[in-house]
Amino acid sequence: MFDWQDLYFFSVLARTQSLSAAARELQVEHATVGRRLDALEKALGLRLVDRLPRSRPLTEDGRALNRILSAMPKMSSEIQQLSRLASIEIAGTVRVSAPPSLAIHTLAPRIAELRKQHPGLNVVLLPSLSMAALDKGEADIALRTVRPEEDALVRRKIGVVHFALYGNTEFSGRPVEQWTFVAYDDSRDHLPQQAWLHQIRRHRCVVFAASDLMSQQMAARSGVGAVVLPTTVGDNDPALQRLPVDSEPPARDLWLTVYPDLRRSPSVKAVMDFLVDCVEREPRLRR
Repeated sequence: MFDWQDLYFFSVLARTQSLSAAARELQVEHATVGRRLDALEKALGLRLVDRLPRSRPLTEDGRALNRILSAMPKMSSEIQQLSRLASIEIAGTVRVSAPPSLAIHTLAPRIAELRKQHPGLNVVLLPSLSMAALDKGEADIALRTVRPEEDALVRRKIGVVHFALYGNTEFSGRPVEQWTFVAYDDSRDHLPQQAWLHQIRRHRCVVFAASDLMSQQMAARSGVGAVVLPTTVGDNDPALQRLPVDSEPPARDLWLTVYPDLRRSPSVKAVMDFLVDCVEREPRLRR
């Protein structure tokens, strides 16, 4: 295996074309450059330069190696950038947009763990069904149940949100034909879970609608009607139980999205790792 330092000495010699010029740049004796070159040639089994009295022109193999080494400055710069980022303290504010059910039931209960690991880090959680505009700075990271189409975004599928139909114990004893339903208002009819509810209720009535999931959940707890909830919410509510249905409930992929430049921030990366860990630790969100 060759010595990387020998390779660096060769790269300087290849650029300067003489031992003395390379030695001046490297601030060493020219004999040291010669020894480094000899060691590299021996390690590689190649003759890299022609040893002329006043110069060291590259051989064909030397020119080929030098072309490969042309990427070294860029590599060096990237390594230095990585080192600088790694040394930056993880602190500051990171804004996270997420579906309300995920924010309330999966992320918020584990924020204390993140704070314990990074006391200087402050997370602003933005529960919303709307897609936060990352390009306008509405959030730094977004968890979405719709695949992001923006080419500039880094996107990663990290889980799946499953749904089921729920009612309280008294409601589950009613004849199926007498069931009533709780739903989003009409503005959310485009959601797969809302479309599924309309499909399974058929002619039966929606007797209560709300724009937020928690209001729907509370209405179902009181027996107003059956409600479609993410299983992370419904299965963890002791006042509710799953109701039998004759069609497969929807499942929605969960996407983690961020802009590439922000992803390189240590604070943003720490929060991204936290979000992925929260999802992976929740069995009902596994793919």
